[in-house]
Parts: sequence; structure tokens; C-alpha cells
Amino acid sequence: MFAAAFSGLLAVAVLGRLVAGPTVADRAVALDTMNTLVVGLMMILAAVYDSVVMVDVAIVYAGLSFVGTMFIARFIEGEV
Repeated sequence: MFAAAFSGLLAVAVLGRLVAGPTVADRAVALDTMNTLVVGLMMILAAVYDSVVMVDVAIVYAGLSFVGTMFIARFIEGEV
């Protein structure tokens, strides 16, 4: 449970960068980092509570997060 609490604490810290990021690219990186931390948190909680459903949700969330990050990156480049 210590790892889950630490991961949640890091996600909250990254949320500060997401809000206060000076550029759009900083905010995109912060969002991607927060999504990665949330996926890690889901995996830790799945192991703690022995839940296979949580692993499935984490996999889908990771895929959607990747697509979202790619969309934001293309938007920043001006291709969308």
C-alpha cells in the first residue's frame, strides 16, 4: 500500500505542473506522466486486491492515454 500511496502522491505533484505549466508542451508531458502514474497505481491496486478486472481497465486506459497523447502532440505540431 506504500507504493500506491507514493504513486498517488506523485500524481498529485504532477497535477501541479499540469495546471501551472508555462507551455502547452509542458502540460502535455505532465498529462502523459500523470496517466502513466495512474496506470501504475491501477496495477499496484490490482496486485494488492487480486483483481483481474483492474488490469483490464488499466490496459484500456493506457491505450486511450497513448492515443490522447499522440493527438495532443499532433495538435501542438499543427497537423490537426
